[in-house]
Amino acid sequence: MIDLRSKVLGDQALPDVSELIQQGREKAAYWTVGSCAFLEHYGVSSEFEYKENSILQGRVMRHAQIGYRSIQKTCTAYREIFEHLQLQGCTVDRYGICLDWSMGYPQDERPTRPTGTGLILDSCDSYAQLTAQAPVAPHFGDFVMGMPAAFDNTSAALSAGATSIGNLGQYFTFRLPGWDDDVATTAETIKAIALCAAQPVPVLIHSNLDDGFAALFTDLACALGAVLLEQHIVDGLLGARSSHCYGHTYSEPLARLAFQRALAEVSKTPGTMVYGNTTLYGSEATPNYAGLGSYLLIDALAQMLRPSGHAVNPVPVTEARRIPDIEEIVDAHLFANRSIERARGFTSLIDIEHVDEAAAKIVSGAKQFKDNILAGFEKGGIDIRNPLEMLLSIRRLGARYLERYFGPGKADPGNPAGRKPVFLASTISELERQASTCIDALSDEQKYYLGNQDLKICVATTDVHEYGKLLLENVFTRLGISTVDGGVCTDPEDLVARFQTEQADIIAISTYNGIALDYLHNLQTELLKTGLQNTRIYIGGKLNQITDSDSPTH
Repeated sequence: MIDLRSKVLGDQALPDVSELIQQGREKAAYWTVGSCAFLEHYGVSSEFEYKENSILQGRVMRHAQIGYRSIQKTCTAYREIFEHLQLQGCTVDRYGICLDWSMGYPQDERPTRPTGTGLILDSCDSYAQLTAQAPVAPHFGDFVMGMPAAFDNTSAALSAGATSIGNLGQYFTFRLPGWDDDVATTAETIKAIALCAAQPVPVLIHSNLDDGFAALFTDLACALGAVLLEQHIVDGLLGARSSHCYGHTYSEPLARLAFQRALAEVSKTPGTMVYGNTTLYGSEATPNYAGLGSYLLIDALAQMLRPSGHAVNPVPVTEARRIPDIEEIVDAHLFANRSIERARGFTSLIDIEHVDEAAAKIVSGAKQFKDNILAGFEKGGIDIRNPLEMLLSIRRLGARYLERYFGPGKADPGNPAGRKPVFLASTISELERQASTCIDALSDEQKYYLGNQDLKICVATTDVHEYGKLLLENVFTRLGISTVDGGVCTDPEDLVARFQTEQADIIAISTYNGIALDYLHNLQTELLKTGLQNTRIYIGGKLNQITDSDSPTH
C-alpha cells in the first residue's frame, strides 16, 4: 500500500482546520451580503433564488464576461450592455467579472507583483461601484476563491452584493508566479468558503471545471468525479453550496449535452454558467459564428430539456484575437437571443435516450472515481474528513496521478492516462484533431526533416492555461521529436533549470494571461546568467501585455 500521506503531506505542520473554519464563520458577523442593483431590482435575496425562479419560468438565462483594466470602462460596459440589450427586448442575467490574476496576491504585495490585462479592484468601494451600475447579477468567478487573497477578496465581493464567487477550480491547477505557499492559499480558501457558508442567504461557491482538472483528464467520468469530490469538501465538510461551470473544451455535441445532463443528475444547486466552447474559435471572426451557433444550440436545448440553472454564454467571435468591446458583446447576445428562440423547435429532434445512456455512463464512472479516491486516500493515511488535507492532497497529486491510480476505466498501458476512458473527453479528441491539422499542413519532406534532427524541446506555460502546451506536445511526439515537461505556470528561473538539467535544445512556451513580454525578457535574462543566451525560444498564444500605455501591447 502506498503511504500517500508521506508522499503528499510529509511531516509538514498544517493549520488546525477547525480553527480556520471558526475564523471564517466568525467574520460573518462583519462581512455579509450587501445590496446591489440586481438584488434590489428583482427583489431576491441571492442569485440562487433568482435562478430557481428562472427555472420555474422556463427561462434560458444569459451570461456575459466583462472586465477591462480600467474600472471606468468596466462600469460603462456593465451599464451599457444591459441598456443596449434591454432596448432590443433582451436580458443579460449575469456578468462574469474578469479580474486580473494579480488580484489573487495578498493586497499588500500586489504593487510589487506582475500583472495581466484584467480588471484590478483596489477597495471594497470599487467592488460596490461596479455592482451598482445595472440590475445584472455580479459573478466574481476568477482569482477570488482558491487564491492567497481568497478571504479578503471574498469579503469584498459579498459586501458588494455578489452571491456567486469562485473560482475553486483554479485552486487545483493555478499557481501565481513567484507564489509557492499552497498551505496558506488553502487556509485562506477554507476561511472564505466558511464565511460564505455562514451567510444568511445561499452563496454559490463557483468552480469552473475547465480551469481545474477537467481539461487534463482524458475521461469525462473523471471530470464529473471532480464535481463529486468538490461537493464532498465544499458541501459535506464545509457546509457551503458548490456550483459548477464547464464548456470551454466541450466540443463534441453529444459529450456537451450528456455532460450537462450528468451534472444535473448529481448537482444539488443550480449551475453558474455553461461557458462558450472557445476552443472552436480561430483568428477570423466570421467563421467563428459557426462555432458560436453550434454550441449555443446545444446549450439552449440542454436547458429546455433538463433545466440546471446554467446561464448560456455567447462568446464574441473576436475573443480569440483580443478582448471584445461592448458592441461585440451586445452583438453576440443578440445572436444568442434569436438562437434560443429558434432552438425550441429542435427539442423533438434529440434522441434523448441515447444522450441519457451516455450520461449514465459518465455518472457511474464519476461515482466510482470518487469512491476510489476516498478509499485510497483513507488507506494512505489522509483524513478524508479534513477539508484542508483533502484539498492539498488533490492539488499536489494532480489530475494525471489521480486518473492513473484511481480512474474508473480499465487499465490500458497504451493510453497516456494509463486507463481506457469510460467516456472520452472532448479535450482529447479536439487536441488530436488540431494536431492532425498541424501535421497535415507539413510536406513529407518537412516531416522527415523534423523527425530526424534528434531534437529535444522543453515545453512549458507561463500560466494555468495548459491546452496549448498539450497541443504542442502532441504534435512534437507524433513527429518523432522528444519533449521535456517544462511545467505549468513555471517561473523563468525554474524553466531554465529544467531546460539545462534535461539538456534540451529548444524552449517552446504557451502563454495566455497577458504577461508574455515580461516573461520572455525574464527568461532571456535567466538564460544569459547560465551562458545559454543563444537558446532558441518559441512563444505563442495570446502575446499581449499591459504596458505604460494602459492598453494591451501585442
